[in-house]
Amino acid sequence: MGESIWIRERLSPYSPLLILITISSLLACCGANFHRDVDVTWGHDHANISDDGRLLTLTLDRLSGAGFQSKKAYLFGKFDVEMKLPPGNTAGIVTTFYLTTAEKHEEIDLEFLGNLTDDPYTLHTNVYTHEVGHREQEFSLWFDPRQDFHKYTILWNPLIIIVFVDDIPVRVFNNREAVGVPYPNTKPMKIKASIWNGEKWATRGGLVKTDWNEAPFTASYRNLEIQTMAGSVGRKNRPQWPLTQGLDKAGKKLLRWVRQTHMIYNYCHDPKRHPRECRHFIDI
Repeated sequence: MGESIWIRERLSPYSPLLILITISSLLACCGANFHRDVDVTWGHDHANISDDGRLLTLTLDRLSGAGFQSKKAYLFGKFDVEMKLPPGNTAGIVTTFYLTTAEKHEEIDLEFLGNLTDDPYTLHTNVYTHEVGHREQEFSLWFDPRQDFHKYTILWNPLIIIVFVDDIPVRVFNNREAVGVPYPNTKPMKIKASIWNGEKWATRGGLVKTDWNEAPFTASYRNLEIQTMAGSVGRKNRPQWPLTQGLDKAGKKLLRWVRQTHMIYNYCHDPKRHPRECRHFIDI
């Protein structure tokens, strides 16, 4: 689909938000090399970095899964990675890519829930603010993420959070602090990723268990790119992205298409939950 399309909004030169942006712009930008810029945090013998630091694989078996995190934390940015998910019968397997704080839990979460052979993966997304989550949206992907690498993106700025799949927006969470909805905008987050056994809940609510005869399960990550206020790394000659990016008419049309054809769960439409915040707007 090519590059995503943006619309820019103006800010008052004296607004508190602009002051926050100015402070944030002093942050350094992380390089896109797994050897140099991430730490394997668990399952060290189940993680492997190759291709001069451009490729990282995480493996799950009966003994352990594995995970990594960025050495630096970032306040706002655009975070891209290409992933290839484990093939075959992956019921119960959870593969992740997300942003999270070190304390007082805030998180922007992408979890890929495995399934039986030939059944589609589920992309599970969530946003935690002020240690509260329960803002799940789930999607069936329009391709098989086991066959090849695909790009997954989290864009996070003071105005909006957008999750993209191959540059197509699938999830939006706007800053609605004005109507009392908490928004993550004060604590830097680190990039994290992992593979682990989630058979108690991941596939059909835990009804389908992990088939360890299919192990080991290996997920691959490549082309990590991080764009922050200080600039961008991973692609040459790309201009600094604006902190006021959002979706224009074409982007919103794509988002509606995803919701109509590939969304399989939205917490705002759950009659057992229907949180108060969903009454104020429909664009979560």
